[in-house]
Amino acid sequence: MKKNGYVPIEEAKTAALNVLLHNCRGPYQGLPRTAGWGYPEPYTRDWMIASLGILASGNEKLIGTLRQVLITVAKNQSEHGHIPSLVHDPEDRGASDTTPLFLLAAALFCQATGEIHFLDEAVQKALIWMDYQSPDDRIILSQLPTSDWRDEQWILGYGLFINTIYYAVLRLFGYDTKASRLKELMSRFVVRGERQHRHVHEGLVMPHKPYYAIWSYKVHRSERFDLLGNSLAILTGIASPTRSKSLVQWIERECDGLRKKGKLSGDLPPCLFPFIQSTDPDWRPRYEMYNRPGEYHNGGIWPFICAFYIVAVLASGQKQLAEKKLYSLTELVRHSRNQELDFGFNEWHKAQNASPSGQDWQTWSAAMYLYATICLEKGKILFFEQEEKVKG
Repeated sequence: MKKNGYVPIEEAKTAALNVLLHNCRGPYQGLPRTAGWGYPEPYTRDWMIASLGILASGNEKLIGTLRQVLITVAKNQSEHGHIPSLVHDPEDRGASDTTPLFLLAAALFCQATGEIHFLDEAVQKALIWMDYQSPDDRIILSQLPTSDWRDEQWILGYGLFINTIYYAVLRLFGYDTKASRLKELMSRFVVRGERQHRHVHEGLVMPHKPYYAIWSYKVHRSERFDLLGNSLAILTGIASPTRSKSLVQWIERECDGLRKKGKLSGDLPPCLFPFIQSTDPDWRPRYEMYNRPGEYHNGGIWPFICAFYIVAVLASGQKQLAEKKLYSLTELVRHSRNQELDFGFNEWHKAQNASPSGQDWQTWSAAMYLYATICLEKGKILFFEQEEKVKG
């Protein structure tokens, strides 16, 4: 794929592969790095998400590294089945997303390699752990603030992101009855008003809007838009084809509005909008230093999330738009804080001017870029469209 005025896709793919190969070994027990220089530790969630691009690439060295990561993190699993936040540190616990992401990566690894019983014991323990993460014992998961990938973002109660991952896990391991029940609960409307009636379970569907709420719990909720969670809702089939197409069109219209207001630069959507302002009820004092509007988790542009969005656009049947977004992402990942790099694959970019603001050579940025390009080349949604299930 080439287009005048754009960086050649193949050049960026080669660069992404080189970033991943560079990051294959770090200073902690010979385990891989999360970023080329800034994050030498092996963060579990980053490498579990990166598994999509690694497995899609078919690169034997990368798949071997992923195997090492999965085996090591499984050995450091807690007695009750929880997966730690750092691959090598069993005491670094408390994340809401590492366990479902481990299950997702393990299932995809089994699919890609044919090793159906790979890490069976750890997988079963993790599945039992997940059973206990629903406070009302009805499958849908809850979480505490700052416990998922957004360490500076308050997501409280039933979060969209972790439940979309869990839905994919249940489908992959053949727990279709559970998966259908989770989808049904997520597809209920959020509770409106100040009172919740008995036997009425809150959901994540927004009345008169095509997207899913970022979180809800009883009468509490946030109606801000979560790009990652909604992209996964499309990819996993939680959103119907009609809703998926409407959702993508809504995102594009809203981003046009942000650009007209000078709040967004470039052609790619931010991770969250509207941005949380200091006058909003959900503003936290720490945000002034760590999470300002249009930055980090408060509306930053994250390449790995944009890759998920691109594949979601493809899944919605809008291939031409997906290709357009891929060209934009290819240009974005070229920019870096270190000016000597040809490609930065930076962690995140500021929404207002698209400047790279995180760490260069981020593993999940490179891996998810590969995943998006390979999906578009093949014209299919790798892993999420496969009917083959991993036996639980």
